[in-house]
Amino acid sequence: MPFKINIAEKSGKTYKIEIGTETLSEKALSDKVQGKEISPDLEGYEFEITGASDKSGFPALKDVEGFRKKRVLLTYGKGMKKRPKREGKKKQTTPTPKGLRLRKTVRGRIISPEIVQINLKTLKEGNKKLSEVFPDQNKPKEVEQEGVGQPVGEKVGEQVGSPVGQKVGEKLVEKSSDVNNNKSLGGGGGVEGGSPETPKEEVKE
Repeated sequence: MPFKINIAEKSGKTYKIEIGTETLSEKALSDKVQGKEISPDLEGYEFEITGASDKSGFPALKDVEGFRKKRVLLTYGKGMKKRPKREGKKKQTTPTPKGLRLRKTVRGRIISPEIVQINLKTLKEGNKKLSEVFPDQNKPKEVEQEGVGQPVGEKVGEQVGSPVGQKVGEKLVEKSSDVNNNKSLGGGGGVEGGSPETPKEEVKE
C-alpha cells in the first residue's frame, strides 16, 4: 500500500502526493527527509516527519518506541482531544475536564507498512516552488451555484413534468369524467342528474 504524503509549506498550504512503501520505511518521527527521496521534482527540498497514522486511524507518537500498536496513558494533545461521549441521562459538564488522563491505542514512532499517511513539514525549499511542482493542486476552488446558466424554459418544463404536476392533471381528469357520468345518468329528465322540466300551462275551457 503506498504512502499518502501531506507536504505543508510555511504559508500553511498542503500538497498531497503518493509514493512507494519502501521509500520512507524504517524512518521515525522527527527525522529529516531529503526531497529527492520522495520525487525527483523535489530535489533540494528538506522535510521533517511531523506525524503519521495507520489504516485504522491510530496516530503515531514520537514518545512510543517501535512500530506496533500500544495502549498508553495520555493527556490532552495528539491522540486525545477530549473525553469520549457517554450514553445515559447524566449530561457532561465539560468535554475537557482538568487533569483528565485516558488510556488510548497509538502506534510507535517508526514508519512501517501499516502506516498509510505521513505528514511532512518543509524545512528547506528547493529550486522549484511547490506550486510549480504540483500545478493541479494550486488551482482555486470553483464555487458551483445550482441553477446558474440554466434556461428558464428548462426549469419550467421540469416543474410541469414533476410528479406534483402529474397529480394535479390526474385530479382534473377525474373531475371532468365525473361530470360527464352525471350528465349521462341523468338523461336530461328529472330534477336529479338533468335539467328540470318546465311546468305546463293549464287550459281553461
